[in-house]
Amino acid sequence: MDEEDQWSVWMGLAQNGEEAAYANLLQAILPRIRSIVGRRVNDPGRAEDIVQEVFLSVHKNRHTYDPKLKFAPWLHVISERRTIDFLRKLYRNNEREVLVGEYPETFMAGAANTIEDEALAFDDRDRLNAALALLPPGQRQAVELLKLKELSLKEAAEVSGMTVASLKVSMHRGLKSLRAQMAEEGKP
Repeated sequence: MDEEDQWSVWMGLAQNGEEAAYANLLQAILPRIRSIVGRRVNDPGRAEDIVQEVFLSVHKNRHTYDPKLKFAPWLHVISERRTIDFLRKLYRNNEREVLVGEYPETFMAGAANTIEDEALAFDDRDRLNAALALLPPGQRQAVELLKLKELSLKEAAEVSGMTVASLKVSMHRGLKSLRAQMAEEGKP
């Protein structure tokens, strides 16, 4: 009996609940699955992920195998389909991705990322402070806590005594008003 005939026997036994035969089968087919997948996928990490998907498909669909037929073609079809499914997904994702030549700089220090640094010129700060002063108190407090002091919603709610929902609404309305005021001066 050749190797592929043995696979058919083991799969038939596995369908009848023989755990040892199933374990033998899974061990025996691993090199074949890796070979099928490896013909289309060069990345060893991704190839191994596909091999695991093939094993899951074999396990979930083992009841569909007819023991009167050869096992190898059944396995080959499952392996090919899982590989093609993976490649389709990969190509779809690659179509949506954009390669970036240079990543934007970020800084670990919190002070480097605040508005109060030299990011705004003095006249911009004056314009911002004047626009903030025109906001209703709740909106002004929400903008100051959430944007200028960079508190979380939970922290800002504790400091202000407002609920998270009302902070979100006040923040949204405050930013909308600030944008409108700043745009009126001709500088967005």
